[in-house]
Amino acid sequence: MASEFAMPKIVLALLLGALIAMPTSVGSMGVCYGMLGDNLPEPSEVISLYQSNGIDAMRLYNPNSDALTALKGTNISLMVGVPNEELATFASNASAAANWVQNNILAYEGVSFKYIAVGNELMGENASNILPAMHNIHNAITSAGLQDRIKVSTSVRFDVLSETSPPSNAVFSSSHMGPVVQFLANTSGPLLVNIYPYFSYAYSNGDIPLDFALFTAPDAVVYDNEYQYNNLFDAMVDSVYYAMEKVGYSNVNIVVSESGWPSYGGVGTTIENAQIYNQNLINHRAYGTPKRPGNLETYIFAMFMENMKTGDEVERNFGLFYPDHSPVYTVNFNYT
Repeated sequence: MASEFAMPKIVLALLLGALIAMPTSVGSMGVCYGMLGDNLPEPSEVISLYQSNGIDAMRLYNPNSDALTALKGTNISLMVGVPNEELATFASNASAAANWVQNNILAYEGVSFKYIAVGNELMGENASNILPAMHNIHNAITSAGLQDRIKVSTSVRFDVLSETSPPSNAVFSSSHMGPVVQFLANTSGPLLVNIYPYFSYAYSNGDIPLDFALFTAPDAVVYDNEYQYNNLFDAMVDSVYYAMEKVGYSNVNIVVSESGWPSYGGVGTTIENAQIYNQNLINHRAYGTPKRPGNLETYIFAMFMENMKTGDEVERNFGLFYPDHSPVYTVNFNYT
């Protein structure tokens, strides 16, 4: 998880209030089910926890067979990942990609597959494997007649962009992104983007106000031509839309494949801030962004505290729940 958003030094002017379109319906709200813990409950218990909390969508980072079996017949829509380490094989071997689809998608009738995320936050020279692997997975899905039901995409970090302040300046900094967006335009798939206002706030050296990151700023903070932004999340998402337009595609939607706020371990990490951010994220999903109003499908990271995640302490403290099923804090997924 990595994000960068540099906010210019601007004078904050008083506004009557940002105009926000009323939602016509509430978009899907998912939660990422990470498994990097040695004390997590069984997948069948986790699925029950999703259901009892009204969580209607899940992201799995790999096709865990126990989780897929437990998901059968639940109508929980699923984003399932192709692990990064498998992309090189699938990029060069269509048969291997087809076998993966057979064993992990077609074999689980009754699971509501919605997206296949071919890689997560893959950068550098290995990013060249993303597009050919997407093609081979998509061809296997098409051969099964499922191309309209299951969309093939990849999940990217926010720092595939540069020059994101203001959002209309944004461009892709990674050369593989243009062809990826072209593929998505041709297949009617969304770009999956991990959006973390938390990291942008934490690494801003005080340049980004906390209330702007938490959806609680009373007035606009960033002004960009005809658009005004009173939260960082919208500014980040619209930066991606602008970058896609600049490579020639304005018809590709975004699904926010991760977003969240840690409750411990770093700057601004309190249970209160995490609860405020995630509840506001849930409440915000039906409104979209200034540039693209309407439903914005979003996945909160993450379901559990994961004690085996590597990296800084914050990485282990994004969970909504402790491994014993008790909530770290309460959020209402049934907001309408």
